[in-house]
Amino acid sequence: MALARTREAMHNSWDKNDPKDAQVILHMLKTGLSQTWHDPLVSGTNDAQELSKTHHQVTLARTRVWHRLRNHYFPLYFPEIEHFIRSDHSDWLIQLLLRFPTPGSITSLATEDFAAQAWSLVGRKVHKAALLAEIYAAAQHSIALPVPPDGAAVAMLRLVLEEYLMLGRMRESIAQQAEIILASNADRRRLMTVPGVGPLTALTILAEAGDLRRFAHYRQFLKFCGMSLSTQQSGRFRGISRLSKYGNARLRTAFWMAAKTAVRMRENSLRRKFDRYVRANPLDADLRRKGYSAVAAKLARIVYGLIKNGTDYRPFFEEAIPGG
Repeated sequence: MALARTREAMHNSWDKNDPKDAQVILHMLKTGLSQTWHDPLVSGTNDAQELSKTHHQVTLARTRVWHRLRNHYFPLYFPEIEHFIRSDHSDWLIQLLLRFPTPGSITSLATEDFAAQAWSLVGRKVHKAALLAEIYAAAQHSIALPVPPDGAAVAMLRLVLEEYLMLGRMRESIAQQAEIILASNADRRRLMTVPGVGPLTALTILAEAGDLRRFAHYRQFLKFCGMSLSTQQSGRFRGISRLSKYGNARLRTAFWMAAKTAVRMRENSLRRKFDRYVRANPLDADLRRKGYSAVAAKLARIVYGLIKNGTDYRPFFEEAIPGG
């Protein structure tokens, strides 16, 4: 993008060829319009990058398997189980379905026998007996397909359930390995003190951004993340300023998710900023989206300042003091 715009400014034309591109590149190097290449092996971030990217791919695969279960297998073989799904991380439910994949496998036992066999599968639930009784009642009035428990359809269902659990174990293994590798990293410790930034978000920031000290100003880091404002302009026409999104998409996603987490917290300056942003109309979805974008950009500035200056996060310090 910078090369194309510089070529247009120098030659007053969009036309391009190899000699002209070489002249433009030399001009950009002379004027300092370049970025320093960041070698992951030299900076020691190669392991973090591999862990972060592998964790991302495993998470995507696990999500695809979960959608396959909810959109195909559950509606056919146990549609009433949707009522008991509380989140996308209901591993206890997968363990239960692996043992009792169809309503017929539940109703073939008495209520007491089913409760005794499923008691250790449900996990740390407060009202285990009531929950198992509800599942047994739902199985009794199920409209699922009457497939035999030893048939190929149930075998395929169990295979997909095992794949979901295996991908979950892989995610946990990668997270534990990242915890060991980054345990002594001072930048990670500082990132973990920021509201909304957890272990995986800190891993993504360190893996994708590398050494943030190489950026001379926080605006360069925002541009690297694609959070800088850009405006399309031609003659007298001037468009609406919006996020450029010419940057690292994974970094932008990490800060967006961290912003949503920070806004849900009880008390911090990021939540105050979001509340001020949407005060005019809290139910306006477009205004809330802009508020999340503003909080994500503020989070990126805070992260850059902490690592650049080598200081710890101080809550509410970045907010102006009334009368100060």
